[in-house]
Amino acid sequence: MTNENRKVPRRISQTIINSLKGGVVPRVGLPYITVGRKNEIEALLHDVDIIAEGGASFRFIVGRYGSGKSFLLQTIRSYVMDRGFIVADADLSPERRLQGTRGQGLATYRELIRNLSTKTRPEGGALTLVLDRWISRVQSEATQETGYAPGDPALTQEVDKRIVAVTSSVSELVHGFEFARLISAYYHAYLNGDDETKGRVVRWFRGEYALKREAKEELGINIIITDDDWYDYIKLFAVFFRLAGYAGLMIMVDELVNIYKIPNSITRQYNYEKLLTMYNDTLQGKAQYLGIIMGATPQAIEDRRRGVYSYEALRSRLAEGKFSRPGARDLLAPVIRLEPLTAEEMLVLCEKLAAMHADLYGYARSIGTEDLVSFIQIEYGRIGADQNITPREVIRDFIELLDLLYQNPGMTPAALLESDEFSYTKSEAVSDNADASFAEFTI
Repeated sequence: MTNENRKVPRRISQTIINSLKGGVVPRVGLPYITVGRKNEIEALLHDVDIIAEGGASFRFIVGRYGSGKSFLLQTIRSYVMDRGFIVADADLSPERRLQGTRGQGLATYRELIRNLSTKTRPEGGALTLVLDRWISRVQSEATQETGYAPGDPALTQEVDKRIVAVTSSVSELVHGFEFARLISAYYHAYLNGDDETKGRVVRWFRGEYALKREAKEELGINIIITDDDWYDYIKLFAVFFRLAGYAGLMIMVDELVNIYKIPNSITRQYNYEKLLTMYNDTLQGKAQYLGIIMGATPQAIEDRRRGVYSYEALRSRLAEGKFSRPGARDLLAPVIRLEPLTAEEMLVLCEKLAAMHADLYGYARSIGTEDLVSFIQIEYGRIGADQNITPREVIRDFIELLDLLYQNPGMTPAALLESDEFSYTKSEAVSDNADASFAEFTI
């Protein structure tokens, strides 16, 4: 049964309606309200297949505020978790960057590790779950394949051998030797019921050791994760997660505009240099089982003075070719530019939301197809709507309309749409080219 035909659970409906009303993307229930973006989603899912085969990818999702960047990221997030990927996401901010002099890069790493998510732990915090399940799986497979009974010394030796095989594979990578030692330490602490050592290892993996001396005393490891090398550990985790039975690691970083906003030009350049390193690694085969998707506004990418294009090495790699244009974008290029959702797609979304709202609050739906068409005509008929309208604005207006109709049973959709607040937009929509734009809407 498809999502369109299945009633949405009230808990999911409540989350979706409240999130959209607040202008944010819900973390659950996206399949119930996904419309459009078919080509963009297919392009990103092609990357997912490549990553699962041992490759890597890097994409920028570019669109205005409210254009659907975060929605697309969350849609892909849900899909890849269903495919057995581990996902980590983070929003950049003044305190979280790719590189910084006061630990801002490390802060981004910590946020990513804190938000590690799997299908069974979609809310984040999955690191210890992944480690424990990996060890349990190795023990279970060894028991089934060898026939040894639990507690048999021969079984312990077999499990040790399999654990060493994984740690040896990781130890060949940059910083992999210490990483492998810590995985081994976690395994032995797991066997011995040593929760204190397990906690210390996890603390190290999270980048929470500030001093090498402290790490040396507690774990016997003379290095810590820093602002300069945190990305190397992301690559290590991607390989380890694959060896631990997952399909790979998908990293999603939104709000790249916060690098654009950095006032110091040298600091910005250092961040773009880190971005270039990550981009080159994924495209040159220096990373495996790793996907990186970053969300940005057009200005944050294209501004030649402060944006990504101010760093020539990135501009020359990312700039569009001569043939790409609105309506015919190359979706296999590193930068995916989001086109506005069409009026038809927004009409479909509003239909879904109207039905969901009525089910959630238990009333007979009063807004019909003709009313929905009028609402979309008005929204898309505003001056400059063809360039500036965003799904976020339309959705918030529509949910407000539904709320008012529910709370005021005596009101009609037509009365609200014809009110003074809408009159100026409606007159523009009717007097200009709205008839041509919406000729395909037949009642």
